[in-house]
Amino acid sequence: MRKSLTLILAIMLFSNVYSQGKFTGYMFMDYFYNAARDTSIAIMKNVANGGAKELNGFNIRRAYLTYDNDINCCFTSRFRLEMYDKENLTDNRLGVFVKDAYVKWKGYLPGHDVTIGIQPTPAYEVSEKAWGYRSIEKTIMDLRGIVSSRDFGISFAGRFDEAGDYNYSFMYANGSGQRLETNKYKRYYAHFQVKPIKNFQATLYADMSTKSPITDPNSKTTPKATIGNNTTTFAAFAGYAVKDQFSIGFEWFYQSLSNGIKKGTAVPYDMSNLVATGYTLYASYNFTKTMAAVARYDYFDPATDSDVLFKGDSRNYFMLGGEYKLDKNLSVIPNVLLETYESVPNGGRSYKSSITPRVTIFYNFL
Repeated sequence: MRKSLTLILAIMLFSNVYSQGKFTGYMFMDYFYNAARDTSIAIMKNVANGGAKELNGFNIRRAYLTYDNDINCCFTSRFRLEMYDKENLTDNRLGVFVKDAYVKWKGYLPGHDVTIGIQPTPAYEVSEKAWGYRSIEKTIMDLRGIVSSRDFGISFAGRFDEAGDYNYSFMYANGSGQRLETNKYKRYYAHFQVKPIKNFQATLYADMSTKSPITDPNSKTTPKATIGNNTTTFAAFAGYAVKDQFSIGFEWFYQSLSNGIKKGTAVPYDMSNLVATGYTLYASYNFTKTMAAVARYDYFDPATDSDVLFKGDSRNYFMLGGEYKLDKNLSVIPNVLLETYESVPNGGRSYKSSITPRVTIFYNFL
């Protein structure tokens, strides 16, 4: 892997001499301490704030190295490597993988672009930028695995008006993130953004991920009939921000997996959709040009069905932090993460909250 990365970097450096290219990147590091955990945290599902109690140490949680190259007036390309603390090698060393690899045709029609390759999905590009504290945590759909941040495909994006107050993005892709395609099924994305007044923006999003049909457990034919197993996702975001002063925002999603729930012990089974939902509320405030505070609350329920089998799985996630800017490209962000867990009703299990104080260093290099 080291030889491969060295070769890639050498090619990129060589290319930089003869083209309009540049390197950028950022990273964030933490010192963390898991102050409180439930004894069952290792086997609990849908946990965002995991890890053993009293585990502490230094961690590079994420790092980007990006090469952007303006091929000519109409075409641009991006190649980005990412180091992510959850993508480790087999010996537990930090892993590096390709995050972006695409070519964009800018203005194939006035105000409209087309992009092909591994690229950002349109699901939360706008909301993540508005949230502004990816150094503390991902946005909710990214965090909970609702939609991948990247996919391999082709996208069309542009504006409906000259001012860029009404924008769109459509994407047709593998639906397998950065991984190689292994089946014929695809994912279809649509995203719309409006900025009707100064400092305010809102988005609507939808996608459909097609999947192989599953066997109908109630079928009496030979061979058995199949039923759909596609996933549809809807989301909305609204945010208001005054630069260098304050921001507030709300994001919501709803995802439905067709025939994802089977109830009963014998035919006829009760088949229904598996529905997940969640939302985010956040706010930030700048006391001075160098000091700010940020707070966020997430609610997540991976299965909204009222059956007791699906209780004990909803999550409340709180984030509180303060930012001190040592430089425009360097910040120190003390923050605390608190995740609480729904108790199982009727005398079932209750779970202790997860609490993690951290000091995060965010560095943006140009």
